[in-house]
Amino acid sequence: MPAPHPPEFRRRAVELARQGDKPLLQLAKDLGVSRSCLQNWLRQAEVEENGGVGEQLTQRGEEGTRRATAPQ
Repeated sequence: MPAPHPPEFRRRAVELARQGDKPLLQLAKDLGVSRSCLQNWLRQAEVEENGGVGEQLTQRGEEGTRRATAPQ
């Protein structure tokens, strides 16, 4: 597993992603990380900024998706 990126690197990556100047995939490649890694950083930043509310909403949404796609 690669070494974790410093918090400042993650914060800057999130800022760049939010600016929307480049697609996430291109930005991730430019930064040398995977798109899923960058998406995780964005999600985590949202959770931290919203005091954990985003995580609760995400979990509820995932539960609803699992129920909707579960075999009957």
